[in-house]
Amino acid sequence: MESITIVEGISVGHSENRKGVTGCTVILCDPFAIAGMEIRGGASSTRQIDSLITSSHVVGGVVNAIFFTGGSAFGLDAAGGVMRYLEERKRGFPTSKGFVPIVPTAVIYDLALGKGNIRPDAKMAYQACLKAKPEKVEEGSVGAGLGASVGKLYGISLSLIHI
Repeated sequence: MESITIVEGISVGHSENRKGVTGCTVILCDPFAIAGMEIRGGASSTRQIDSLITSSHVVGGVVNAIFFTGGSAFGLDAAGGVMRYLEERKRGFPTSKGFVPIVPTAVIYDLALGKGNIRPDAKMAYQACLKAKPEKVEEGSVGAGLGASVGKLYGISLSLIHI
């Protein structure tokens, strides 16, 4: 089975905290990619998703990375680590004051599975960037998928979890 990394310029990295049963996954696009979106779920939390609107006069769907994280809405702050990683490498939308990385971010709710007060942060996201490689990527219960579950509509005790 092929991986997203068969696309030239795409690298993927994961980092995780097994005690918190949470993590993050970054898809780095060198130098950039055109992306789109579809948002589903009952309580979606995102950041910088508006940059994926193709009519945006600033970026029009151009991204430097896509970031997925656990931690529910708290995990959105972790995207700052991806922003810092890209800014240090002068990657992003060029402005008169420097580069502004475009990093659309989405989170999952995984707080009930491990220690809910352990959440992805900017350091964890930066580590995922450092681990990113253009080779076949591990999939499933890894990175942002570590604490993923389905079927929470009737309560976490009935959800399907694979760790």
